[in-house]
Amino acid sequence: MKIRLLSTAALAASLPAYPALAQQANPPAVADTIANGGAETDPPVPGNAANAHPDSDNHAIVVTGVKRTAGDILGGVSVIDAQELSREVRPSIGETLKDQPGVTASSFGPTASRPILRGLQGERVRVLVDGIGSLDLSSSDPDHAPAINPLTAERIEVLRGPSALLFGSSAIGGVVNVIDARIPRHVPDKPVSANALLSYGTAANERSGNLSVDVPLGGNFVAHADGAYSKYDDLRVGGYLLTPNLRTQALASTDPDIQALANLKDKLPNTGGRIADVAGGLAYVDGDLNVGLSVARHSFRYGVPIRFSLDPNVEAEAPTIDGQQTRADARVNIPLGDGLFKLFEFRGGIAKYRHNEIEDDGSIGTVFRTRGGELRADVVQKDRGGWTGTSGVQYLSQRVHLVGEEKYLPDSRVRQTGLFTMQSFVLGKVRGEGGARVEFAKLNADADGEIAAHGGAIGTTALSRSFTPISASLGANYEFAPGWRAGLSLSHSERAPSVDELFSQGPHGGSQSFLFGNPDLSKEKSNSGELSVHHLVGPLHVQASVYYSRFPNFIYLAPTGTSQLLEDGHSLPIYDYRQGKARYYGFELGADAKLGKALGLNWGTEVVADAVRASIRDFGPAPQIPPFRVLGALTASRGQVDGRFEVERVSAQHRTAVNETDTAGYTLVNASLDWHPYAANPELTFSLQGNNLFDVTARRHSSFLKDYAPLSGRDIRLTARLGF
Repeated sequence: MKIRLLSTAALAASLPAYPALAQQANPPAVADTIANGGAETDPPVPGNAANAHPDSDNHAIVVTGVKRTAGDILGGVSVIDAQELSREVRPSIGETLKDQPGVTASSFGPTASRPILRGLQGERVRVLVDGIGSLDLSSSDPDHAPAINPLTAERIEVLRGPSALLFGSSAIGGVVNVIDARIPRHVPDKPVSANALLSYGTAANERSGNLSVDVPLGGNFVAHADGAYSKYDDLRVGGYLLTPNLRTQALASTDPDIQALANLKDKLPNTGGRIADVAGGLAYVDGDLNVGLSVARHSFRYGVPIRFSLDPNVEAEAPTIDGQQTRADARVNIPLGDGLFKLFEFRGGIAKYRHNEIEDDGSIGTVFRTRGGELRADVVQKDRGGWTGTSGVQYLSQRVHLVGEEKYLPDSRVRQTGLFTMQSFVLGKVRGEGGARVEFAKLNADADGEIAAHGGAIGTTALSRSFTPISASLGANYEFAPGWRAGLSLSHSERAPSVDELFSQGPHGGSQSFLFGNPDLSKEKSNSGELSVHHLVGPLHVQASVYYSRFPNFIYLAPTGTSQLLEDGHSLPIYDYRQGKARYYGFELGADAKLGKALGLNWGTEVVADAVRASIRDFGPAPQIPPFRVLGALTASRGQVDGRFEVERVSAQHRTAVNETDTAGYTLVNASLDWHPYAANPELTFSLQGNNLFDVTARRHSSFLKDYAPLSGRDIRLTARLGF
């Protein structure tokens, strides 16, 4: 893929941002979760968020190696269960999670949209499949989509706090865990158990479907198979493609082709695509004993939105990404009897990933490859006098190989071994939680003549760096009134630099820059504190938090003010990786309440609000930090019908980083209607949704492409979820 250039006025900075905590806005009674990708929970309670939680104490089980109620999780947890997924699922994991508290999305087109937690993305957020890393290259470039299809998810979790230490030092900002059923956890009580999801969206003519089947084979063996397919056309947006400022610049040009860019509207070209998955699994299930494996193939092809250039000498391109991942996973859960430990859990995965970046003429510009695996083994302690916990070991090995025009990274390998523990205790009205992790990381880069030819020293010789990140956190909450808990948590986190931050030296397509890594970077460290209030019983649920964090050596990209000449005669601005002091602070709120019955309907309301502010010393505001956002919803239900009307207001963002443009605020109005035709089978649901009903032009500040690619316009969606 040739590098696509931006006009000087619209060049978006390629800079990392800040950590995020997601908390749960929807009732935890619909949010049973497995945060360590192995232990079991009771099936989630079906139903709409407006009427799912009981009036009595919340009995939802959250599992982070230790089973507890949702209110005991100090850092908060957001979960989208199967029922909510029927309404929220999109082709990308980022767009699926965008309405959760503290979560936004990178919005690099409809497909390549990763979740951003409190402004943090890339290497600081771990995206997992059933507790194991996605084993792709999505964190290295914003136009690389995670090798995860949300259609295959049973539920999706966002975890923050001491429990995040279970998943690696790169979980410094949080964890997104996609739970699937490819390795069965239960023996069906029917000869065939199947679930299907069918969806159609008008904004991109999106057609999606997923079918999952489990068959008991006898002798406690269960076979699983699933397939999913999505196909969509160019996205329809709510108005002009270019921002008013860029439209003014385009109209002022003397070139008629540039002038024509100002009139582009309604359709976002080169954003169509398709995603396909097929998987099979086999498991032995006998109570807590669970042994199984699965094999899956994920393939995708999608267009990357065009960065229109206002320079008549630079031709804008319409690249396409085509790739696939083959992955095998295994799980072993073994009960250990009545000793100190009650359960041994093993989870492992290996994967081979490849994608091609295809030019306008159909030729392959760059090939990205990675292969590797991750495994983890945990032992879960028995509850003894209110004290329980999980301890274990985790190992990751991954190789990266790039070939072609955008080879900005030499052949590299990362190996990480982590030892961790998470402990919790109950002492009267006090519930505490603490975690610690030590990690041994080694990162290698091979000598590479092609990289060295770019004009630097990184590619001239093999390089190797080793790090020992040590992280710990401690917190507790106190029941100060019936059903109300206030908590405080403190944490120290360390992260080894990534291979991109250490060894990059070349043109980077997603950020439109020429990157220079810094092989002398030290560990990134942060010290954080968080105050929280939880109320998760009765008709009112509240989860709120305020947080503050300092980084003594935050890793970020900064412009050098110079440029690098490429072989095709064009030049790119040079950015290099640096370290400096940084801080962030903000708040998150998620609340829902039952309002009672009137006009024959059961009424409820929900509120989500969040904001974050981040700065880097001697640099200024951190980039891509989402502005204040508030979402309010009114819900109503009667019998088997649930309705929802919501308004989301996102403020303008004028506090911008170097080379970053302001983003206008916007208001979105959405509505949905769910019908459960059979009370005895709530898994059968038909949904009608209207998103962005007034066809508003909305731009997400966290997107590199916000000046060229607005969010979806009016989208009417039909969904059917079937279980039989």
